[in-house]
This record gives sequence, C-alpha cells and structure tokens, in this order.
Amino acid sequence: MNYNESVEYLNKITDNLIVRIGGQLTDANMDMLSIDEHIMLAYRYLRDEVMEGGFIQLIQNGYGPYVLLGPFPMLMKKELELKDFGKLLYNALHEYKIHREELEADKSEEEFMAQYEQMEKLNELGDDYLDDFEEEVTIAVAEYFAEKNAIQQKS
Repeated sequence: MNYNESVEYLNKITDNLIVRIGGQLTDANMDMLSIDEHIMLAYRYLRDEVMEGGFIQLIQNGYGPYVLLGPFPMLMKKELELKDFGKLLYNALHEYKIHREELEADKSEEEFMAQYEQMEKLNELGDDYLDDFEEEVTIAVAEYFAEKNAIQQKS
C-alpha cells in the first residue's frame, strides 16, 4: 500500500467511525468502538491535528487526553512495533504533562500562537513527526489494520 492509498484507507474507515459515534467521541460513546477502532481514530486525530498545527493544536483542540494519555502511545510502540514513533509520542506526553494546564486553557488566537514559541520542545516534536514519521507511520498503520481485517474476514 502506498502513502496515498494508506491515507485514503484510514480516512474512509475513520470517517465511518466518526459517523457511527455521532460526529464526536465522548465518554458516552467511547464503548461503541473496539480497541483497534480507537487506535485508528486516535491516529487520525493525531495526524490531522499535528499536520495542521502540531502537538500544540492537537492538545488545544481537546485531543491530548485521548491520544497521549490513553493506551495509544504504548500500542504504537508495542503492538505495531513503531518504537521510534512511540518514543516521540512519549516525549510529547512528557511535554504535555509539564504544560497541561496552560495548553488546555481557553485562550485568544494571539495567546494560542504564542505557545509555539513558549513551548519550543513540543513544537519541535510536531515538526519531527511531519519530517521523520508521518508518511512511514501512516503506511504502517494502514497496512497493519488492512492485514488484520483481511485475516479476520477469513476466519
């Protein structure tokens, strides 16, 4: 599977998941998804948000707890064997924990933009994802779930 096919595959599946949960993940609908569906959805949120505005935007838009505090980093590292990507996620988690209160606070556009200078390490981690991991991890996640789905359908 190439990069574009991988993006298409993940977007198609996660678009359907988002529709199934009523447009937004909440505590009330979290049980509607399997662990595999959560992994794909967490990756979709991470990819979309970090591509637009880095980990700072991911957290500011409310996805930090779901993506970074849940099992997603560990599953990327252990289940999908994406050890370096897992390390990047753990580094982002570390920075998130240090700056959590400030990152999750409501703020003006100007205050939001200032965070990119104030939280340089977190900003750099977003750049590292885009430069070093985005394409490789997107393909790996899509291939992992495409293969897993094919095996399940044969059973």
